[in-house]
Amino acid sequence: VQLVESGGGLVHPGGSLRLSCAASGFTFSNYYMNWVRQAPGKGREWVSAIDSGGGYTYYADSVKGRFTISRDNAKNTLYLQMNSLKPEDTAQYFCARDPLARPMLREYDYWGQGTQVTVSS
Repeated sequence: VQLVESGGGLVHPGGSLRLSCAASGFTFSNYYMNWVRQAPGKGREWVSAIDSGGGYTYYADSVKGRFTISRDNAKNTLYLQMNSLKPEDTAQYFCARDPLARPMLREYDYWGQGTQVTVSS
């Protein structure tokens, strides 16, 4: 199993970024997927989840209305469109596989290496 994130970078407040997570080594379309972030000096924070078919999405209150999770099962890729970015969104962003199909349990069995998002003027 391999998860490889990309798309991070430096952006001004109010700007946008689109993160991608390329999955391989498993049947991507069988699994719920998540985005989780970790800011410097802080614990991990769950950001968003999506069901295996892409029809159901879940968001943390801190990003609801600004971030959109999606997936392309034909391309084995997970996305996170981030709009109206704030300095408090600065963090390392990870994609993570949910082995239980129960996103509220926050259980993950595989993680990517992360991609850094920095929101600063």
